[in-house]
Amino acid sequence: MADNDYDPAGSTQMFRAFVDETPAPQAPGSVSTYGRSGGNRTGVIALVAVLAVAVLGAVIWLAVK
Repeated sequence: MADNDYDPAGSTQMFRAFVDETPAPQAPGSVSTYGRSGGNRTGVIALVAVLAVAVLGAVIWLAVK
């Protein structure tokens, strides 16, 4: 009888092991991939907002012209 928890490729178990893995400790002052990225996200949101306002302004300007 087949076992329902068996994954022939093992990909599910490998993925779960990867996700559950804790990051290795790093030396002080080294760059971390798990660090804060809020500054980058804020910049992207601000850029998108500025571009949206510019496009909207151009559409209104062309419509009035």
